[in-house]
Amino acid sequence: MASLTITINGESWTITAAPETPLLWVLRDELGMVGTKFGCGIGQCGSCTVHLDGNAVRSCQLPVSALEGKKITTIEGLSEAGDHPVQVAWKEVDVPQCGYCQAGQIMTASAFLAQNPSPTSEEIRNAMHGNICRCASYNRIEKAVAQAAKNS
Repeated sequence: MASLTITINGESWTITAAPETPLLWVLRDELGMVGTKFGCGIGQCGSCTVHLDGNAVRSCQLPVSALEGKKITTIEGLSEAGDHPVQVAWKEVDVPQCGYCQAGQIMTASAFLAQNPSPTSEEIRNAMHGNICRCASYNRIEKAVAQAAKNS
């Protein structure tokens, strides 16, 4: 076990965990931030996506030992009021069905739009390709990302 200080949503947290412990389990089990979901556990579905220094990463594959000096943003920290352009577009387009993948989808979309604020449909599809939606809401996801780009 190691004592580490990590920055999540602008706040410093001192945690005690084995260095190989995935960030996902620290977020959910130690810090009570349950917006980030466990999906597959092998970094393939995208449900556990968070931002690491602004880039979308899979928290189920990210050991806490790699996080000192880095800035982590979870769905809880994306927007305190829930008014990030991607969150607003998600509501306007009525994207969620079951909602399980939505935090990961939103985190992927927001990181993508921060790097590419005026994407084409093909760029949106390519950026969102790694996030799986059990309900197959892909057309609405693409529409919401496009709408968020217009509204930003």
